[in-house]
Amino acid sequence: MKSLDGIKFAEMVQAGSSHLAQNAKYVDSLNVFPVPDGDTGTNMNLSMTSGAKETAAHKVANIGKTAQALSKGLLMGARGNSGVILSQLFRGFGKAIEKEDELDAVKFAQAFKSGVETAYKAVMKPVEGTILTVAREAAEKAVEVAETEQDIVVIMEAILTAAKAALAKTPELLPVLKEVGVVDSGGQGLVFVYEGFAASLKGEEIPSATIIDSIDDLVNAEHHKAQDFMDTSEIVYGYCTEFMVRFEHDKKPFNEAEFRKDMSQFGDSLLVISDDEVVKIHVHTETPGAVISYGQQYGSLVKVKVDNMRLQHTAIVGENHHKEDFKKPTKKEVKKHSYAIVTVAMGEGVAELLESIGASYVIEGGQTMNPSTEDIVNAIKEIEAEKVLILPNNKNIVMAAEQAIELVDIEAAVVPTKTIPQGMAAILAFNPDVSVEENKKHMTAAYAHVKSGQITFAVRDTSIDGVAIHKNDFMAIEDGNIIQATPSLKVASELLVSDMINEDSEIVTVLYGQDVEKATVDEYVEFIEEKYPDVEVEVHDGKQPLYPYIISVE
Repeated sequence: MKSLDGIKFAEMVQAGSSHLAQNAKYVDSLNVFPVPDGDTGTNMNLSMTSGAKETAAHKVANIGKTAQALSKGLLMGARGNSGVILSQLFRGFGKAIEKEDELDAVKFAQAFKSGVETAYKAVMKPVEGTILTVAREAAEKAVEVAETEQDIVVIMEAILTAAKAALAKTPELLPVLKEVGVVDSGGQGLVFVYEGFAASLKGEEIPSATIIDSIDDLVNAEHHKAQDFMDTSEIVYGYCTEFMVRFEHDKKPFNEAEFRKDMSQFGDSLLVISDDEVVKIHVHTETPGAVISYGQQYGSLVKVKVDNMRLQHTAIVGENHHKEDFKKPTKKEVKKHSYAIVTVAMGEGVAELLESIGASYVIEGGQTMNPSTEDIVNAIKEIEAEKVLILPNNKNIVMAAEQAIELVDIEAAVVPTKTIPQGMAAILAFNPDVSVEENKKHMTAAYAHVKSGQITFAVRDTSIDGVAIHKNDFMAIEDGNIIQATPSLKVASELLVSDMINEDSEIVTVLYGQDVEKATVDEYVEFIEEKYPDVEVEVHDGKQPLYPYIISVE
């Protein structure tokens, strides 16, 4: 193939998107930290799907225009750092060929190189051994081969071969990957996209979706039945819980009938689909933690997703609830502000706490559900403020937030908070009488003095930084580092707070999750108060999923 036009390129994009979608859960499973919310594959899939949708809607023979459609779709749909980097790769690709009707081999290869240059510039501190390395080495090989080769199919095959080779080397470049025994998840996602591209160019079929993926259609149908015909207050089981378990030989043998019967006791709207290797579950429940723990009897968790359906339903039907019934943090009475703080949180109680101390708008998201660039842009537009500060509260949302402020025509800045405790400290330091840049400086300085801790559970056996971790252990995580793993929630939580508190500590804030009993929380607070009588303890019902405790020490 000597030339590539927009129609054929659109087919490549669709194939790449489809192939990534079918393998997104595998990419999720490569998450280095064994937490139940590794979402690189999900983020890349949603980002690429947005790009493919825009491409399909605007595909024309002119490849420059088709590439611009892909760039726009990816830009708005980008989620998580991996999704943003993916969008930047094809933003640079599209910019390089925007005036081209079609591409020859040299221009095709150079476009990939331009994409890499754009992506590297978008990352403040590029790290080798990631998706960036995979993209760069693939593009370099493309340019090299294009010096003597005119067939675009051969160029794409060279790109794919080089990408796979670079991916295989990522554990040598990032020690943590080698320690855990995985390749880079973002790089793997990009390889799946390139595999789709190559298959499309060669006229090969992309494997069809597995039976596991078909549950998504059933889930959509199940939700649709209820959404328009009930009040939010009538929702008995409020958490839509989806996860997949990969069977393991040393675990409980799987019997679908028995499994289905046991799962039905946790809630309603149960859907179970399995094959010889995995089972995927969807259920509406009030105790997602218990559901997930039950599933782990059969093997390892591959992906967990928990959505608060009361929040979702209120948005769909446009109901106005009294606070005593339910308060939707993302769509509370949005008033016009001259100055506003837009932030991100998961958990009704966490959102209400952020609002109570000064947040103007809380986007539902964070762990398991990173908002897209478009979600953040829409929040900024809805608040209708003249000046906006964005607090991501998650390291995987910072890049999407930075991308969002480039797309709005008001004065805005990102205060790069990476945890809820950092977000709380930053909001309290906000001064409505100073400029956006001054606020960013002061709020960033304020959260730098806050220690952040989390308790969650491990989804697989591994070892990180010398800490041996076993599946189902509770992990004590301080400022992003796993300091201990133990089967006991009590031991993990007491160890975490003991490690965080020192002689300079004054205030400890405890946000407890939706699956923690009040008696357990009271016992925990009593431990802190008795061991550290000079420290003030504040307790809030955060209602966050998957994380029994979020701790702040100041």
